[in-house]
Amino acid sequence: MSRREPAARVAVVTGSDSGIGRATAVRLARQGMDVGITWHRDRAGAEGTAAEVRALGRRAALARMDLTLLPDAADVVDRLAEELGRLDVLVNNAGVGVVTPFVDLTLETVREVVDVDLVGPLLCGQRAARRMIRQGDGGRIVNVTSVHEHQPRVGAAPYCAAKGGLGLLTQVMALELAEHGITVNAVAPGEIATPMTGQEDIDVRTEHRPGVPVGRPGDAREVAAVIAFLCGPDASYVTGASWSVDGGMLRMGPQAGSHLRDDSWRRP
Repeated sequence: MSRREPAARVAVVTGSDSGIGRATAVRLARQGMDVGITWHRDRAGAEGTAAEVRALGRRAALARMDLTLLPDAADVVDRLAEELGRLDVLVNNAGVGVVTPFVDLTLETVREVVDVDLVGPLLCGQRAARRMIRQGDGGRIVNVTSVHEHQPRVGAAPYCAAKGGLGLLTQVMALELAEHGITVNAVAPGEIATPMTGQEDIDVRTEHRPGVPVGRPGDAREVAAVIAFLCGPDASYVTGASWSVDGGMLRMGPQAGSHLRDDSWRRP
């Protein structure tokens, strides 16, 4: 009798129609995982991600997810897991930003950003963790935060509040889920060439960023590589940490402050 092949590991990557999410889905597929892909507005982008995953010999399942429609949006995690047969990895990547002075923020804007960037990942993380616990063989959850998990930015009050909250949520999740063999980490990107920063499909090596030690923005694939490490077997003893992928940007805080020559930073 031939031995039955073990089931492929399954990952769900939210917001994987472009940018960091797309790069992560493809990277995890390259590591042998089947991938659940979510999209909000760009279905064609999600189908492009799925085509890349399938070209690597892995299965892909797609679903629309609107994290402003909570709690129902979190059902997507369960639906994709059911379609693909299990769930081993959740990457909470979907997010939204805002550039609005603090005194001009509306409650509607604040709630949208906090729902998408904090409450949504919390509920999706619950769905994933419950399923992983039932499966009984552990799992990986990675929350994509931002350098603004750690440092503020003028004009981004709800974004910074949500990402800072997601960073601490990551630590609580790590403590509570460790006994089940589930690790939980955050990845905190700096300026990455994605649609969110208006730099999709550029060659980051041609861009100059004097305020970033490595001198350029990051490529989405560089963030995906760190996420993939945290989702793999070599990171089995890593949990509750926030991994900055920012070209050294966070290390520039005090030095940047002492080198500013005008008040332009006061305006978004």
